[in-house]
Amino acid sequence: MKADVERNMGPQPLKDIMEANALKAHDLVAASTHPMTHKMVSRAVKGRRLTPNTKTIVVNALNAATGREYAYKDVFNY
Repeated sequence: MKADVERNMGPQPLKDIMEANALKAHDLVAASTHPMTHKMVSRAVKGRRLTPNTKTIVVNALNAATGREYAYKDVFNY
């Protein structure tokens, strides 16, 4: 049996970045070049553990929406 993995990591820096840039979940979904859902953004903001692929999609969408270059460590703290 697998050991329990902590899935809820708490609010992420992504939330502060989105608030500072007046972005909503829809803005990231619209800016994404890959298939992305509002639920993915919601889970990322709340700190639910994401797969590496989903984290990449979120960071790329954030970079496209803001015109800046954020790294994973800027957006997620896990």
